[in-house]
Amino acid sequence: MTKSNQKRVRSPHFKVFTRLGRSRLGGIGVFAIAKIKKNSSVFYGDDAEMVWIRRSAVANLPKKIRRLYEDFCVSRNGKYGCPKNFNLMTSAWYLNHSKRPNVRCSRDFKFFAIKDIESGEELTVNYETFNDEPISFRVRS
Repeated sequence: MTKSNQKRVRSPHFKVFTRLGRSRLGGIGVFAIAKIKKNSSVFYGDDAEMVWIRRSAVANLPKKIRRLYEDFCVSRNGKYGCPKNFNLMTSAWYLNHSKRPNVRCSRDFKFFAIKDIESGEELTVNYETFNDEPISFRVRS
C-alpha cells in the first residue's frame, strides 16, 4: 500500500483533555490534563449511543448489579440511560456532581466546558440538568 493510500491513524491521545483520578468530592473523578477552553467539547470521540433500560427491569437484579445502574446511569422517564456495556464506560461516566459545575451537558449527552478549565482541575456537571431523579447522595460542592 502506498503512503497516499494509507488511512491516517490519529494518536490515541488526540484531543484527550482528561484522565481519571481520586476526587476530593469522593471516589473517582475526572481531571483536566491540559487547559480546556470555554465551550470546548470535553470528550472528543465519545459518541457511543446509550441504551435505555426500564427501571422496573433493574429492580430485581442482585444489589451489586443494580448499583451499577443507580451509580452511573442517567435516569429519565422511568428508564436508565446506560453505556452499551458497563465494561465500555468512558471517562464521561465518572463526572462528579456539583451545584457549581464547570461542564454542561447538551440534550444529546455531549459535554462542554462552561468556562476555561485549568490543568489539574476536576471537571464537574450538575446532574439535575439531565437527570429526572432527585440526587440521592450527599452533595459536596
